Parts: sequence; C-alpha cells; structure tokens
Amino acid sequence: MNPAERVPLGKTGLRVNRMGIGTGPLGMVHDERIWTEIIDTAWTTGIRTFDTSPFYGFGNSEQRLGRELTKHDRGEYVLATKVGRLLRADGPIEPFAEAYYYPGGMPGDVPRSVYDYSAGAARESLVESRQRLGIDQIDIVHIHDVIELSSEISHIDEATRETYPALAELRKNGVIAAVGVGAQVNRVLTELGENCNFDCFLIAGRYTMLDQSAVDEVLPLCLRKNIAVIIGSPYNTGILHDPRPDSTFDFVQAPSNLIEKARKLKLVCDKYNVPLPAAAIQFPFAHPAVVQVLTGARSAKELQENLRLIQFEIPAELWRDLRNSGLIHPRAPLPGNS
Repeated sequence: MNPAERVPLGKTGLRVNRMGIGTGPLGMVHDERIWTEIIDTAWTTGIRTFDTSPFYGFGNSEQRLGRELTKHDRGEYVLATKVGRLLRADGPIEPFAEAYYYPGGMPGDVPRSVYDYSAGAARESLVESRQRLGIDQIDIVHIHDVIELSSEISHIDEATRETYPALAELRKNGVIAAVGVGAQVNRVLTELGENCNFDCFLIAGRYTMLDQSAVDEVLPLCLRKNIAVIIGSPYNTGILHDPRPDSTFDFVQAPSNLIEKARKLKLVCDKYNVPLPAAAIQFPFAHPAVVQVLTGARSAKELQENLRLIQFEIPAELWRDLRNSGLIHPRAPLPGNS
C-alpha cells in the first residue's frame, strides 16, 4: 500500500491520501518543534490529508496544525475539522479529557468544551475553527461524537434536525466540500446515515482487527449510499500496537477479553514474521467502502514507523490463518481477496 496515493473521497471531488494525519493525540503536544517535524515529515513523504477538531487539546491542535499548514500552498492539501463542541472559558470540567491533553493541569487561559449541536453552533464553530487555524478554506466537516463521552447523552435527533442541515447548506453554497460524521458508536452512524446525505464517515475504532462491529450495519449502509469511509484509531488507541496487561482500548484500560484476543492476533502475526501493527493498519483497506486510514503519531519517529508498517509485505496466508482462527469476522473482506 502506497500511503501517499491519492484516491477519490466518494462523490465529493476531493482526493485524499491512503494514509492521513489525525491530530487527536497531537492535541497533548505543546512543543512547536515536534509539530514542525511531524508535518514536515508528512509533507516530504507526500501526505496531504490532515484531520483536526476543536476538541483536540481544546484548540491546541487546530492552532498548531494551522501554523504548520500555512507554510504550504492551500490548494495542495485536504483539511478536515469537526463541529459539535464550542470552546468556552466557562465550559464544564472534563476530568478525563483535561488530564489527557494537559497532564500537568489545565492552564487558566485554556477554554473548555461545551456540547452544542444546534445549527447556529455549527456555523459559529466553523468560524472559530478558521480563526484558530488561520486558514479560511476547510474541505471536510464532520459532526463529532454526537453521544457525549462521559454522560452518554445522545444528540442524534438534534444533529439530524440542526447540525446536518446547516452543514448541507454550506456544502450546497460551496463553502465546504464534504459533510461527514466522526464517531465511535455504530448507532450514531447508522441512524444519521439513514436520515441524511453524508459524503463520508470517520469510523473511530469500530472497524479494526480487534473490533469489526461496523461490518454488520454501518459499512453496508456506506456502500449502499456511497459514503466514503475513513478509519480512525486503527490500533484501538494502543492495544493493537503492543498488547500488554496495561494496554488501552478507546483510551481506557482494555478489558481482559480484548487483551487476550489481541495476543492471539499477535501470535498469528508472529508466525509469519509480520508486525501486528502492520496487519492492523492494512486490514481495513480490504473493505471496498474504506478509502483512508488516519494515524495519530505523536512524533516524526512514530509517523515514519506508520509509513513503514503500511507498506510492509504481508503474505495472504496470514489473513487466511486469522480467518480460520475465528479472529476475523466472516463478513469482513480480507486483503488481497485471500
């Protein structure tokens, strides 16, 4: 797999790289040099697709990514951000997110996020994202999460009635090129996908070697409605990189059954001298709806490793072995039609 290859993003007219740069984990990086090294490495290797969100680092990701991208011709790259949260000084405290992005404590001048899926908030969020990025043109806008991470309050109805129509109008007027959803809950994607006309889905962690639950309803919906699929979190936030007793899944301690499954996956990969993360980053591409995988490297070294892993030669026998071992969903296509 050539990570820099550009392919159509569904019906949008955009062309995205097979491997894009996701900046969720980078929201915790506050060293400008590291950002410069990562984006320079991506640019040098032909990567021209970048994904961010106001939530990542509570504005840190958009600000730093924007400073790096403004060094380049705007017509040379595809830029995605998200709506669904506004950044406000008086926003509620989110202990988990704040500890993740600011482990030393939240500085007093950093705003907190407020869930808001109203039409007005969607438009306001994009204005503020452009200001933080210092870039006027945003290509892809995803409705982010939709179900609140801590309380599990659902905003599916509001996203259908308010957020989507506001973004669809901006798409119709040529302000943005594509409207998507970025979520890790399959129900969000199926319900919104059935009722709205989306261009793409960013599926976070629900179509990986460890969790293929999106194959049942979400991915068939995407094929039926020509919704291009971007895969986020191909390593399920770490467990598919190096499964250990303290591995994380969806950013929290992985349950024992998933650790055991990840270890079984690794044993099969070891038999063929294939790194587990190489198989993990390549697996989603076998599905015809998938056009891109996002990687969330936190250093240039990690990015270079991902570039190597996505190009690693994997024998067809490995995929057949995983299927025969019951580790791959029977309806999940295997790379190379194995």
